Amino acid sequence: MSAPEEHEELRLTAEEFTDGAAEGLGDIEIVDGRVVRMMAQSPLHSRVIRRLAGQLESARRDGGPCMVVDSDIAARFADADSSASDRRLNIRYPDIWIRDCEPYDVNSVRDHILLIVEVTSESTIDVDITDKRIQYAAAGIPRYLIIRLDQKEERIEEIEEYRLDWSGRRYAVHTVHRRVLLLDDPVEVTVPFDVMEQP
Repeated sequence: MSAPEEHEELRLTAEEFTDGAAEGLGDIEIVDGRVVRMMAQSPLHSRVIRRLAGQLESARRDGGPCMVVDSDIAARFADADSSASDRRLNIRYPDIWIRDCEPYDVNSVRDHILLIVEVTSESTIDVDITDKRIQYAAAGIPRYLIIRLDQKEERIEEIEEYRLDWSGRRYAVHTVHRRVLLLDDPVEVTVPFDVMEQP
C-alpha cells in the first residue's frame, strides 16, 4: 500500500488490515474502509477516561464474573462477517469498554463487550451520538454511555446511558446522569462527576 496523495483518501480492506497494513498509520479508526485520523483530545477528555476506567476496574466484584476494563483497544464492527475480500472494514477504538474474559481477538471481541463508554469532544460528538450508537447497538452491545463534555471541555455536562431495546438492535435512553454516575450493570459503581474532572 502506498501513501495517498494529500487529496486522495486512504482506504484499507479487511485483508490488508489483517496483513498489518494499518501499522505505522498512527491513531486511526477505519470507517467503511476509509482511514480516519483521530484528533488529539483535551486534557479533561483524557482525565475522564483514565479516572472512570480506574473506577470501573475497582468496582469488579470478587468472586463475580470475570471482566476486563480496557481503553482505546481495537474492535471490528459491521461488515466484518462478509466473505468478500474487499468488504468494507470498520475498526473502532472505544474510549472505554468492559468485556468478559474470553481471549481478545479484534475480529470477535464485539461479541464479548458488555459496556462501551465514549467521551464526546467537539471533533467526535456527531460520530459518538449517531454513527457509533447505531453501530454498537447493531453489534448487540448491551449498554452504551455517552459522556458529554461542555463546549469548552472544562467539565462533564451529563452522561447518557443507553440500553438495548426489545429488538436487541437499537438503543433506548435508560437514564441521563447529572452530577453523579450510578451504574448497576455490568458493575455497580457510583462516581461523582467531580472525581472524574479534578486536575
